[in-house]
Amino acid sequence: MDSATIIPDIKGADYENNKLDPFRGVVASMVAEFFGKTPEQVFGVLEVPRSPELVGYITLAVPRLRVQGNPAQLAQQWIEKFVPNEYIIDVSQASHYLNFKYNHPLLTKTLLKHIYEKKETYGTNQSGAGKTCLIDFSSPNMAKPFHAGHLRSTIIGNFVRHVHAANGWKTIGMNYLGDWGKQYGLLAIGFEKFGSEEELLKHPIKHLYDVYVKINAEIEKDPNVDEQARAYFKKMETGDESALALWRKFKDLSIERYKDTYARLNVEFDVYSGESQISNESMSRALEILKEKNISTESNGAIIVDLSQYKSDVAMIQKNDGTTLYITRDIGAAMERYEKYKFDAMYYVVASQQDLHFKQLFKILELMGFDWVDRCKHINFGLVNGMSTRKGTAVFLDDILEQTKESMHEVMKQNEKKYAQIDNPEYVADVIGISAVMIQDMSAKRIRNYTFNWTRMFSFEGDTGPYLQYAHARLCSIERNCGFELNPEIDFTFLKEKPAIELIDMIAQYPDVVKTALQTLEPCTVVTYAMKLSHHVSVTLESLWVMGAERHLAEARLFMYWATRITLGNALKLLGLKPLERM
Repeated sequence: MDSATIIPDIKGADYENNKLDPFRGVVASMVAEFFGKTPEQVFGVLEVPRSPELVGYITLAVPRLRVQGNPAQLAQQWIEKFVPNEYIIDVSQASHYLNFKYNHPLLTKTLLKHIYEKKETYGTNQSGAGKTCLIDFSSPNMAKPFHAGHLRSTIIGNFVRHVHAANGWKTIGMNYLGDWGKQYGLLAIGFEKFGSEEELLKHPIKHLYDVYVKINAEIEKDPNVDEQARAYFKKMETGDESALALWRKFKDLSIERYKDTYARLNVEFDVYSGESQISNESMSRALEILKEKNISTESNGAIIVDLSQYKSDVAMIQKNDGTTLYITRDIGAAMERYEKYKFDAMYYVVASQQDLHFKQLFKILELMGFDWVDRCKHINFGLVNGMSTRKGTAVFLDDILEQTKESMHEVMKQNEKKYAQIDNPEYVADVIGISAVMIQDMSAKRIRNYTFNWTRMFSFEGDTGPYLQYAHARLCSIERNCGFELNPEIDFTFLKEKPAIELIDMIAQYPDVVKTALQTLEPCTVVTYAMKLSHHVSVTLESLWVMGAERHLAEARLFMYWATRITLGNALKLLGLKPLERM
C-alpha cells in the first residue's frame, strides 16, 4: 500500500466498527500537516455532506479548523497538492469547502462484509466498556392510571437504555414505583369502604384507581377522611404489620399487571424498586448530614432547606408530624443507589413538570458533599395532549393499546389477500399499533409537547410507525421470494447505480447515528435516520429489482437489501420496536 494510504491511529476513530472512519482517517492525515493541525483535530470536524449531489463524499469546512488566512484560498492551495490514493480518489472545492470523493467500491465491499459478520450487532461499539449507567424510568403510581406521561417515560427511558448498551455500557433499568405516601393510607381506607377482593384480583390497577377516585370524593364531604389517611400512613411508616400487609398485596398485584403491559411494549426492568424501599436508616443519615452541614433548618416543626440563594425555592424535607416526603426519599434513594451500583451515570426520565424538583435534589446532594452528583441527569420531556381512548376520556395505557390494536386490525382487514398470509394477525396488529404510538411520540425532540393524532398515526405513508414496519417487512419478503441464498462471495462492484450508492451510504452512516444518539439522548435522531433509510429503500426498489434480474446482479442486490434490512431492524430495535417480517 502506498504510504499516503496508511490509515493513521486517531483517537475517536473506530476503524473496527465504523467503515466510514478509515476513509475519514486518511482525509485527516492528508490535510492535517498543511493546515497546521493534528489528524485528531481534522477528524473531529469532517462531515457527511447535506447535498444529494455529494453522495460518496466526505466534506471539510475549512473555517472549522480555525486557521489563519482566507479559507477558500487555502482550500485551493491544498487541492493543487492533492494526489489520489486507494481511499480518496478525487477532491473538489466549493468556496471554503473541500469535498473528498472516496473509493465507493472499496467502502461497499468492506461495509457489506462487515455487516455479514456483525448482523444484529452492526452499528454498536465498545466506547462505554467498563462503565455502568442506571436508568430510572416509567415509575407509575400504583393507585393511579398508567397514563401518557408514564408512557413517554417508558418509551424514552427504554431508548436511553438501548443506546447506552449499543455504545458498550452496562445498563440497569429501574422502575421506581410511586408506592408510598399519604395516598396509600387513603387507598387502604377507601378499600375498606368500596373495595372488592374479586375486582382487585381481576383488574388490580383499574380497581384501585376506582377506589381512589371514590375515597377522594369522600374527602370533599368529610375532611376527617384526610386525617385518617395521614394516621394510616404513619402506621405504615412505623412498621405496623397489618397496615403493611394490605399495602404489599396492592403492590404485588399491581406489579404483575404492569409486567404484562411492559412485555407488550417490549420493555424489561432489572429492578422493581419504590419509595417504600428506601430505608429509614438512609433517610435518617441524610437528615443528619443536612443538619451537621447547616444545610437544613427547622420551620414550624418541619425541616426545610432554603435554596433561594441558588435561585430556587424552599424544599421541605420532613413534615412536622415526622413523615417523609418525595424529595427526602429521593435523597435517600440516590445515596443507596451510588453505594450499591457505583454508577458512572444515573438518569431520571421524568416529565419537565418536575424540573424544579430535580434541580433542588441535585443541589441538595451537591451541598451534602457527594462528588458523584454530576453523574446524575434529569432527562425531561413535554406533555401529550389529546391522548384518550376513542370511547371516552380515560387515560389507562391498556385502553390506548387496545384501541390502537383494534384500529390497526381494521386497516389490515381491508387487504384480504395480504391479511390471509399473516399467521397471527392479532399479534401483528398489536405490534403495528404500538409502533404507531411510539414513533408518533419519538418523532420530535422530547421536550416538545405534542398532540396525539389518531388519524395520521396509522397511515402507511409518511413518517409513521406502520411505514417503518412496512419497509422492514418488504425487505424481508425480497429475501423470502427471491429463490436463492445470500452469497457473501459475490462481486460487489455490480452495485454501482446511483440509487445503490445512495442506499449503501445511508447504511454506512448507522454507526455514526448510534454514537450521536448517546450524546443527545434524543430518539428523534434515530427515527429520522430510519425514515430516511426507508425512503431510500422505496426509491431503490423502483429501479433495482432482484426478481427477474440477471443472476450476478440479483445476488449483489439481494445482499445490499439484506444488509439494509439488518440495519433498519437494528435501528428499530434501538428505538424499542419489534421489527415485523410480514404485515
